Amino acid sequence: MNPKSEIDKLRAELERHNRLYYDGAPEISDYEFDQRMRRLQELEAAHPQFADPNSPTQRVGGAPIEEFKTVVHDPPMLSIDNAYSLDELREWDARVKRGLGADSLEYEAELKIDGVSIDLLYEKGQLIRGATRGDGVRGDDVTPNVRTVRALPLKIDRRFKRLEVRGEIFITKSDFARHNEQLEEAGEEPLANPRNAAAGALRQKDPKLAAQRHLSAYVYHLVAADDLRVESQWAAYALLEKFGLPLNPKRKLARSLDEVESFIEEWHEKRHELPFEIDGIVVKVNRRGLQLELGTTSKAPRWAVAYKYPPEAAQTIVRAINLYVGRTGAVTPVAEFDPVRLGGTKVVNASLHNFDELARKDVRLRDTIVVEKGGDIIPKVVDVLTDKRPKGTRKVQPPKHCPVCRQPLHRFEEEVALRCINQGCPAIVLQSITHFGSRKAMDIEGLGWQTVQALLDAKLVTDYASLYELTVDQVAELERKGEKSAKKLIDNIERSKTAELHRFIYAIGIRMIGERAAKLLADHFQSIDALMNAKTEELLEVAEVGPKVAESIQFYFSVPANRERIEKMKGLGVRARFVAIATGSALAGKTVVVTGSLSRFSRDEIHRLIEREGGKAAGSVSAKTSYVVAGEAAGTKLEKAKSLGVPVLTEDEFLAMIGNV
Repeated sequence: MNPKSEIDKLRAELERHNRLYYDGAPEISDYEFDQRMRRLQELEAAHPQFADPNSPTQRVGGAPIEEFKTVVHDPPMLSIDNAYSLDELREWDARVKRGLGADSLEYEAELKIDGVSIDLLYEKGQLIRGATRGDGVRGDDVTPNVRTVRALPLKIDRRFKRLEVRGEIFITKSDFARHNEQLEEAGEEPLANPRNAAAGALRQKDPKLAAQRHLSAYVYHLVAADDLRVESQWAAYALLEKFGLPLNPKRKLARSLDEVESFIEEWHEKRHELPFEIDGIVVKVNRRGLQLELGTTSKAPRWAVAYKYPPEAAQTIVRAINLYVGRTGAVTPVAEFDPVRLGGTKVVNASLHNFDELARKDVRLRDTIVVEKGGDIIPKVVDVLTDKRPKGTRKVQPPKHCPVCRQPLHRFEEEVALRCINQGCPAIVLQSITHFGSRKAMDIEGLGWQTVQALLDAKLVTDYASLYELTVDQVAELERKGEKSAKKLIDNIERSKTAELHRFIYAIGIRMIGERAAKLLADHFQSIDALMNAKTEELLEVAEVGPKVAESIQFYFSVPANRERIEKMKGLGVRARFVAIATGSALAGKTVVVTGSLSRFSRDEIHRLIEREGGKAAGSVSAKTSYVVAGEAAGTKLEKAKSLGVPVLTEDEFLAMIGNV
């Protein structure tokens, strides 16, 4: 077989197997798929004359996105009105029938995927654009990230000059769990739910990061297919299926509302068996001509409604109220109760958030409570059945001492949280060490929470300062750590000794000090010693530092154990270096927003330049914005700047203003 024929054959096979995989009917193993992909990559590299941007090998590639371009939706991507009960669904049905003067109607019903809406445009058989819903009228062009979704074909039947469809991009439960495990291993916060994971993936500037989340997709609406008239929603799905577009496999053509209600009831329990999250059933008038006749409001189509399943709730009995200590020392009461099944999973705990909330709900041991899964994700206590309360129960009193280290707890003014302020508390140590080594702090690669836990279990570290006492031999003895990976970790720890000062300030975990505050403090004090010994009036001289932040800083350094850790690190060779952020003053006190593509600078470079000139680089335009620097393909930020009267500068005008020409 000649190279061109083999390339074409492999491309067709890989696209077919992609489709089968996302239909849940794979014919080959992942290994076989990867082998064919590797063979195609080799052939394409050897024969660049046959390159095709829509090849399966090109789903992830290209430079990171500098700025999302704006896409205007025509027609707008409207939201769908909700029905929270069968009575509300019946009211919608009656309105639709009155509007059409009909006694009976045919409906199409399908699972409502809990994901992110997307608009897809194919021209001459090729996927040329994927755009988010945005505000319904304007969305963001996220095509490079959409191309990473293997369920979506990059090429379809070329006979159609223009095909526009809308659908939902989502992440499966298993891929969501895997991604959160990776985040926790890297010392980062896990994502709240699959929908947030999908939305965050589409907003990634680097498509390679989007691809790591293994997004999936289903198409649910045909906007246009050349001049072809499609008579019904059901017929539209048949057409889209011929194109090879992924469709929601669980849908029903209902001849009456009774059949719709049966479909809703069928999936009420079965939804927990699905590999993805749903939050209801979408019901649409099937005939597209009738859809046009019904029309839309300013926000939603009149011909569709989303029936939302009520949150699942169950009664259970409280067996304990446990206290957990987080990285910042906040002590959280958590109700432990007899197991109940909610959302298809066993639930035994629910956070009570803080002691004010615990007192308000008055949850007691042996109480019968009602537990609900908010959004089918997070369990919460929604009611206490006091009529079932046993005699002799007592109110739960807030603790005075940390449940782990027994040090006195502290409540800061105007805060509801009780906090342990001992940074040596064992409950805080795991999370504080993980935070210390995280990417935005000291950036110690390989120091995820599992490694930290292993180090603590082996009694090799007691806090983040003791990281600098570790040896290769010690780390190599840990399970799943050989000499090579141990040396790499120790090298990364050693490298962090000269981290920038603002990273060090952020890493040590001062309450209320985030990344930006750490940069401002580093720029003002220029050494950790100066910050440690700063008086209140000196702290208040720092931009954006108010009395509460100043109090938090001084309180941190008033704890002897915190100062001892810093001195210990200095003795072990940690020399956090000051790197001047502001070396000029042309933008002192100014807020600058950059939009569009610049010719001379990347986004990070222009932001650093703004900070070096004393300015603040912001991500959104407001009335407080001093200037907007607009490059090519500037979008909604430029429009907003003009509407607010914010001065707009070209790249050259900006450089001339700061004297950098």
